[in-house]
Amino acid sequence: MVQRNRATISHARQMRSAPTIAEKALWKELRAKRFADVKFARQVPIGPYVADFAARQRRLVIELDGGQHAQAGERDAVRTAFLESQGFRVIRFWNSEILANMEGVLMVIAEVLKEPPLPIPPPVGGRGK
Repeated sequence: MVQRNRATISHARQMRSAPTIAEKALWKELRAKRFADVKFARQVPIGPYVADFAARQRRLVIELDGGQHAQAGERDAVRTAFLESQGFRVIRFWNSEILANMEGVLMVIAEVLKEPPLPIPPPVGGRGK
């Protein structure tokens, strides 16, 4: 697993204190095991990144994208590749999708949760033979 980074942890704390409207709306549905009896956390540090929502035991990351992400496709692809390399399945929703179609968003999340979690990858640089 990836080492924890103090700067990333600090950034996650700051982001938790200033959620977007879409983050607040989705968190209302996911918090306290309200959704499918799965424990989600918000603004979760994973390596150098902060995932908007994560269900660690289910190895699922949910990312919410606002208008600024329209030009950040390559950066988002790198981020997603990193999270997937750590054994997380990543799903993305636009903020507008959360606000206009929460029921549909929750249906997609429920479908993904039906799939078994990805295996945790072995640590890099472990003991050699």
